[in-house]
Formats: sequence, structure tokens, C-alpha cells
Amino acid sequence: MGLSSAAQQGGCSRAGCREGATWRIDWRNPKIHTEDRVKTWLACDEHVEYLRDFLASRSFPVRVATFESTDAAPATPLGGSARSDGDGA
Repeated sequence: MGLSSAAQQGGCSRAGCREGATWRIDWRNPKIHTEDRVKTWLACDEHVEYLRDFLASRSFPVRVATFESTDAAPATPLGGSARSDGDGA
């Protein structure tokens, strides 16, 4: 699953934030998404922990990695537990 059109532009997914993204947050809701369905939010340095914690507090599997504007969908599905496999978050 690729990035949404808004995410492809590289902006932070936090409501009202207009900063450029430096982090990629891949997640899924295991109650409604199969393991091959992963959603992606982007985050600036200020909001990466907030967005990761928001998702992890709901027990969603979460993976955080640095964002590159050429990023595509993750190579492997996320596991069944909330975690951060990326740098710094």
C-alpha cells in the first residue's frame, strides 16, 4: 500500500501542522485491516512521538522509520503487537 496523495507531498499528518515530514509511521488496525493492509502517516520531528503514541495506545502495530520522499509501502507486513522498529521514536 503506497502513501496517500497528501502524504506523497511530504507534510506532517498531525492536524493543523504544515511542517515537512522527517518520519514515516506505518500502522494498521488489526480489528479491521488484514496484515497486508498498512496505512502510513508522516510526521515532523515535533509530532512523531505524539502520533506514534496515539496509535500505540490503541494497541495498533506501529513501525517508525525516517521518511524519504521516495518511500514506498513497507516491504513486510507489520506484526501483531505495537512496536517501534525505527530510529529515535
